[in-house]
Amino acid sequence: MKYVFSAICYLFLTSPALFAQGLEIRPLTGDFYIYTTYRAYNGNLVPSNGMYVLTSEGTILLDTPWDTTQVVPLLDSIRAKHNQRVIFSVSTHSHADRTAGLEILARQGVQTYSSLQTFELCAIQHEKQATHYFKSDTTFTLGQHTFSTFYPGKGHAPDNIVIWFDQQKILYGGCFVKSTEAVDLGYTGDADLNAWQQSVQKTISKFKKPHFVIPGHQGWANRRSLQHTLKLIRKGLKEKSAR
Repeated sequence: MKYVFSAICYLFLTSPALFAQGLEIRPLTGDFYIYTTYRAYNGNLVPSNGMYVLTSEGTILLDTPWDTTQVVPLLDSIRAKHNQRVIFSVSTHSHADRTAGLEILARQGVQTYSSLQTFELCAIQHEKQATHYFKSDTTFTLGQHTFSTFYPGKGHAPDNIVIWFDQQKILYGGCFVKSTEAVDLGYTGDADLNAWQQSVQKTISKFKKPHFVIPGHQGWANRRSLQHTLKLIRKGLKEKSAR
């Protein structure tokens, strides 16, 4: 995983303290920032993306760091960088790279949310649960920013949702969306490839011409991550049928 090695080397050379925390924060646009944390998986250091949004009421956090040791450094970094507290979070599905820090966030006074489906799966899978849940696609407004959750159907996980900021045309895809840097679908233990294909097509139709598409892992410079995800799914289906 050459891209991981390069990213880690860059972090180490430019910011040893940041590397020690396993945390990288990069501006996206305006009040929007992408944070990336790293964790060992199958013998490699893998980057995991989340996003946070500054509002006049406090900070919105989308997904939690993969490792619980990275949660407080992230909260401290947001406080030091922006003089804001995280007040609200949404987790986009039940896997640990989206939910591991939920209990820590709740202890810090953050209102944590997920879909009801994610909430129930977290209990079954013994993952951390949000303190609140929504039963269907929901629109939230905090301060000057409004965003909507959307369940496209099964995909990477049975409960994966995406989050859309209509004013800025930002689609936060989480692990439902693969980066154009990805060469395969990664972990598919809970995936439904046939449904995922349909769910991605539904998402492309619903959110037209996004300015940014943020995948759960790897880079987001290319806006065609949804189309690339479709290619990887079709490749996966072809390989599966050939077995």
